[in-house]
Amino acid sequence: MGEHIHYRACHLCEAICGLEIRVRDGRIVSIRGDEADPLSRGHLCPKAVALQDLHEDPDRLRRPQKRIGERWVEVGWDEALDDIADRLAAIHRAHGANSIAAYLGNPSVHNWGTLTHSNAFLGLLRTRNRYSATSVDQLPHQLVAYWLYGHQLLLPVPDIDRSRYILMFGANPMASNGSLWTVPDFRRRLQALQARGGKLVLIDPRRTETAHVADEHHFIRPGADAAVLLAMLNTIFRDGLARPGRLAAFTDGLDAVAEQVRPFTPERAAVISGIAAADIRRIAHEFATSEAAAAYGRMGVSTQAHGTLCQWALAMLNIATGNLDRPGGMMFARPAMDLVEGPMSKPGHYGAWSSRVRGLPEFGGELPVCTLAEEILTPGPGQVKALVTIAGNPVLSTPNGRQLEQALSMLEFMVSIDYYRNETTRFAHYILPPTGPLEHDHYDIVFHHLAVRNTARYNPAVFPKPEGQLHDWEIFARLGRRLRARLAPGADKPLLHRLKARVRDELMARMPPHRLLDLALRSGPYGKRSEHRLSLARLKAAPHGIDLGPLQSVLPQRLYGKDRRIRCLNTVLVDEITRYDGLLAGQEHQAPGAGELWLIGRRHVRSNNSWMHNVQRLVKGKPRHQLLMHPADLAARGLVDGQRVCVRSRVGSLEVDVQATEDIMPGVVSLPHGWGHARPGVQQRIAQAHPGQSVNDLTDDRYFDRLSGNAALNGIAVTVTAAMASIAQPAADMRAA
Repeated sequence: MGEHIHYRACHLCEAICGLEIRVRDGRIVSIRGDEADPLSRGHLCPKAVALQDLHEDPDRLRRPQKRIGERWVEVGWDEALDDIADRLAAIHRAHGANSIAAYLGNPSVHNWGTLTHSNAFLGLLRTRNRYSATSVDQLPHQLVAYWLYGHQLLLPVPDIDRSRYILMFGANPMASNGSLWTVPDFRRRLQALQARGGKLVLIDPRRTETAHVADEHHFIRPGADAAVLLAMLNTIFRDGLARPGRLAAFTDGLDAVAEQVRPFTPERAAVISGIAAADIRRIAHEFATSEAAAAYGRMGVSTQAHGTLCQWALAMLNIATGNLDRPGGMMFARPAMDLVEGPMSKPGHYGAWSSRVRGLPEFGGELPVCTLAEEILTPGPGQVKALVTIAGNPVLSTPNGRQLEQALSMLEFMVSIDYYRNETTRFAHYILPPTGPLEHDHYDIVFHHLAVRNTARYNPAVFPKPEGQLHDWEIFARLGRRLRARLAPGADKPLLHRLKARVRDELMARMPPHRLLDLALRSGPYGKRSEHRLSLARLKAAPHGIDLGPLQSVLPQRLYGKDRRIRCLNTVLVDEITRYDGLLAGQEHQAPGAGELWLIGRRHVRSNNSWMHNVQRLVKGKPRHQLLMHPADLAARGLVDGQRVCVRSRVGSLEVDVQATEDIMPGVVSLPHGWGHARPGVQQRIAQAHPGQSVNDLTDDRYFDRLSGNAALNGIAVTVTAAMASIAQPAADMRAA
């Protein structure tokens, strides 16, 4: 009781902004930005303030829920965990390991208990049917990092605090606070760049919030980014502007890259992109001759049919001009808890197995989620019979959501670790809710790898764990212990091997995340052998976090692998470049059919994918889930601003209000991601009152990046017509008159 001030970082998005949370008599009275946080420097966005609403939300589940028919009942932890282990083990024995699938949603990487302990449960399943939000978000980034630098988490970020020129494709950090780029307070950082004479050039089909603060914005036809990027790369090689500098000493294949991109000229790219050849050539020259430049692309270039090719071309721009691992260019963070060099390192692997139905390659032990529904719906050996979801809502966040709904309804068993009954978890037989975001401690394991400055911060819980609740890591540990007893994994191994494995797993399951953090800090780059001598005790004594300094050049030492070299090309990439050349030559990359438009997504600073719409302060105000459409496209179809329209793709249709705006490229329409809460059986009162429509009722599970399997959520061909209700209304008005 009384009043206390708590300092911790927000872990709702990648910006990990430091917060000052004032609590009086057990209730939050204010949430402000922590001015002393060395990374965010007092910045926060509306989502951070909504942490109070999440903590107090009466819709948030706090005890295990069991579905009996259409009815939900509260049950005890032991009853739920025992029954789940029994049913999963029975399906495992009857149908094999791959008959059980797992899907991890985006919040999984924002919650360290899931990162440290989920494998204590999921690892025992030994299934190849593992999926996550990675393949609707960032898989091309990780695949390119694996091919070029040897590790999927060696993801460079723009060193904006020292940059003079940022070339950005399909990103909107004014709304996202950075994406695969932890850059809190992007606006102020950009203003500082511009004040020192720097420049931001943005390429995007929509004039986004970031476009409004950029120095230069160019519309681009969705899906044409690869042609523009390859043309810029060709220009740099052809005009003698390729200067890799010190990178040349440990980089292989740049001459071969120059040869591969020779067919892609600015004139050719201009035809399909809508960007003038002169602008493509000028921007390439500006980028190559800037003293500190960074080429960065995000959702718009990752979640499209040529996502991997786009990310490879961006990497080549940075390497060819010497802007990789250079202050002001694209740099690698050096986190205190290091997932690249540490014992939890998972560099990745590609194509070790393929999906059963369509034969899509795995990456890093996961299959593309665009295959999940068909793996459930298609009979035969290996058919998915059971599903575990963790902090995910794939019905709203993965392509062809209506098909996935149908698939989930056919499962023999489903369990969800989540604290909401949402559009996905409503199909579960059990929902296991972990403690809320302020009821457990936290350390940002992933996002310090993507930050614009090296910092470290431990975040104690604001509130004690409520009686009768479990942290997520405790749920995984208890499920794992029960499942091990029922499955007896490794029974074909020698007794000593089994005993060692059991002891190791038991120690890991019993060790809370903060103990693992302490071990990682002491053995990491800022540990006992460095001047910082970091430990958990030191972090606890620094409630605002510890500043470890600006990003530093770390190559070639940080490259993963024995030879520490960058390999620019492989046979898979060469084949893809050749194939793409053929696509352009065959005019298959041109505009959609008669009457069709290109559909793209968008996000808002007050949204967070599919899981922040049950907060009144975030959804209040003017609706923001309309279809954006250029006035010329409306007029061509006899439509008017505000009208109800029907949007139709290959896989489905929906009705939505249309909003006229010149901030969208002609021929393109935009619908935001994460809405669509009108499904039955969802226990989220505010979300149900502001349902919107799910763009993933239109996105196509058959439209994806061929190399990575990442879903192509942008560049979907759709038609837009008047909804039947809006056609009938004028006639009704006339009859009434």
